[in-house]
Amino acid sequence: MEYAPEAIAELAQEVTQVFKAALEQRLASSLTAVTIADVEKEMRELLRQMGAQALSQFLSLGAGTPVAELPCACGGTLHYQRQREATVTSVFGRVTYERAYYAGCQCGKGRAPVDDQYGLVPGAVTAGLAALLGLGGIELSFGESRDWLSAFLLFEVSENTIRSETQALGVVQEEREAKVCQQSQDLDYLQARLREKTSLPARLYGSLDAAKVRIEPRAKEGKKPENTEAWRDMKVGCWYEAEPVPSKQRSTRQRDKFKREQAVFRAKNMRYYCDIQEADKFGQLMWGTGCAVKADLVPELVFVCDGAVWIWNLVKLHYPHAIQIVDWYHAVDRLKCVAQAAFPAASDRTSWLEPVTDDLWAGRVTSVVQACELLASRCEEARQAVTYFTNNAARMKYDQYRKAGYLIGSGTVESGCKQIVTQRLKKPGAQWEVDGAVQTAKARAAWLSGEWDAVCAQRAALPLAV
Repeated sequence: MEYAPEAIAELAQEVTQVFKAALEQRLASSLTAVTIADVEKEMRELLRQMGAQALSQFLSLGAGTPVAELPCACGGTLHYQRQREATVTSVFGRVTYERAYYAGCQCGKGRAPVDDQYGLVPGAVTAGLAALLGLGGIELSFGESRDWLSAFLLFEVSENTIRSETQALGVVQEEREAKVCQQSQDLDYLQARLREKTSLPARLYGSLDAAKVRIEPRAKEGKKPENTEAWRDMKVGCWYEAEPVPSKQRSTRQRDKFKREQAVFRAKNMRYYCDIQEADKFGQLMWGTGCAVKADLVPELVFVCDGAVWIWNLVKLHYPHAIQIVDWYHAVDRLKCVAQAAFPAASDRTSWLEPVTDDLWAGRVTSVVQACELLASRCEEARQAVTYFTNNAARMKYDQYRKAGYLIGSGTVESGCKQIVTQRLKKPGAQWEVDGAVQTAKARAAWLSGEWDAVCAQRAALPLAV
């Protein structure tokens, strides 16, 4: 919406006069100096109160002249009763308004057209406030969000309301994912995508990982919890593209990496998805979200992940033609663990580690396996490494991957695990029920994926929580 500069100037002048009068009254009754911070805070409070009044008047005038009758959703007829008062909590605080109310149908239900028009539920928060509460809830603990938001909103909202709205947005994202999963099983939908004239990236990446979340069991009414708290895997996936990092934008670490690898890439257009599910069920989400970004149709699909067996089983099942790459840094860490376990002296560790790392970098996995086999009788880590590198040899052609310009690190999904799980769900003292953890994580994933506005728009069309 655009507003005439003249009208804005006129309103601003009136606000200034009201504020100036209040400020002069304060100065006359206090010896305390007024700072610009005081001026800003008090002016914000004035504007907040004005906003609440204006919204109240807007909603009260919204219905116009009441009509005698309206059709009811059940097929019957509603009759005008009276102008009925309602209160909602908006971005300006509590707002009370009057609107035409209809009832008298045999079904016993009433209706207020203004509430229907703007998605209002008396006693609840508005859609605009719900989106702001959700932003606080996906970033901070619900208690911290309450304090943080009150500093911005200039009024308090309860911790439970923030939790409810945050998780409600997660439910919306859950429903959006359920829809794409359903579509991904529809042959007509899959074929229709082939006829769409949309550009596809030449190369798309996929990555999967998992991070632990502490789950607190809840007792059923009148019973004790069946077991103690447990750590559950929050599986996280990401679809993304990659682009070279311009030389002027490279960090010190990236400049060093460029000297070594002659290429530095960064992820873009990330789309995260997550859930606490068994691998096969999570695979359905992986396939559904992949169909939504047309991962099955891109000219080149590349998965970069760690060596977890469940991950590669899902990749082989759902995207058997994708290029599979084991994350370089996980592979190197495996060699470092072997060196640490096999050689007490630092110099011996370095002497063994440097050439075997060079072999891995050059794609000579057979040489790496042989080097680990020579230490297998000395430590368990070496025996495990033999199995690890043997099983993943086909995914460790790092010389060929670099030549083709592929990313060889899964940092994008690891970053997703940190941002979704570590930074939000694993705050000190945090304990979750499964549904709350999943819904909060999905809401945060939507924000990180650039889908927040779409989720909030869909949420605005639903009844908001009281």
